[in-house]
Amino acid sequence: MSAGAAAGGAGARLAHLPLPLFAVPMGIGGLGLAWREAGRVLGAPTLIGEGLLALTALLWAAIVALHALRAVHHPDALRADLRHPVRAAFVGAVTIGLMIVAGGLIPHAPDLAAAIWLPAALLHVAIAAVTVRDLLTAPRESAALAPPLLIPLVGNILAPVFGVRLGFEALSWMLFGIGALLWAVLQPLLLGRLVTGPALPPRLRPTLVILLAPPAVGSLALAQLSGGFGAAALAVFGLALFFAIVVATLIGEFARSPFAMSWWGWTFPSAAFAAAALAAAHAYPAPWQAGPLWAALLAATAIVVMVAARTLRAAAAGHLLQPEG
Repeated sequence: MSAGAAAGGAGARLAHLPLPLFAVPMGIGGLGLAWREAGRVLGAPTLIGEGLLALTALLWAAIVALHALRAVHHPDALRADLRHPVRAAFVGAVTIGLMIVAGGLIPHAPDLAAAIWLPAALLHVAIAAVTVRDLLTAPRESAALAPPLLIPLVGNILAPVFGVRLGFEALSWMLFGIGALLWAVLQPLLLGRLVTGPALPPRLRPTLVILLAPPAVGSLALAQLSGGFGAAALAVFGLALFFAIVVATLIGEFARSPFAMSWWGWTFPSAAFAAAALAAAHAYPAPWQAGPLWAALLAATAIVVMVAARTLRAAAAGHLLQPEG
């Protein structure tokens, strides 16, 4: 095959670049933040967290560049993804990933972090607004409701985790209000769809772990907004712990599901729960907590490593840039 034909084939396959690829920086960045927190609470090596956060920034930039090329050369394919009831939800991961990049920069370059966080947070509100508008003007069947819908809507709850530290306290409270209200509205709809059916397709079953993200992140956000891991943050973390127990009983079923890029949807919630557990333990220390905290952190790490390995294997086999079956 000539070099020109190979390049043309690669360009054609770019049309099938998965939109859920934007969840990769979310998962790796969330794990980096968890390891950074572990350095403060457990004395874990700080280099691991900082290295993962640096990798997050590089991956985010690379994935954005690839999708920019896709938008130029295959705009119809991208538009089709943006109209898809499940894949479109991963657009919210673009701005969440960028907020995590800002969070990674806070100890090193706070002014740059603020310059990144503010447009990312405002753009995420815009994505949430468009998502709500679409839900209101083009109602979908209950079968089209899936946990990834939490990403663009409830993602606003993440903004205060970094915004308060950057001096945007008032804006962070408003963003928290948006995320918390949308979570309160959307969660019953999702649970009703999951309980009454139809069942999620096998490839989407691991995205059930996304239900863990809002209470885990919400507890961290409340801790920042209230100046400490107080009663409200602890109550919300209790809900996160409950969801963590539930999804832990389903790990075997998730691992048997066919691999899909939507699997990245369970990496960030696992990392966020580990970070929330570490923050709660730091506020309420106990002599027995080191073991469970290490278990949560290493479990989140194992999930990211496993999903990353499956992704690289799919890419090497040529399965990553194919039409979704």
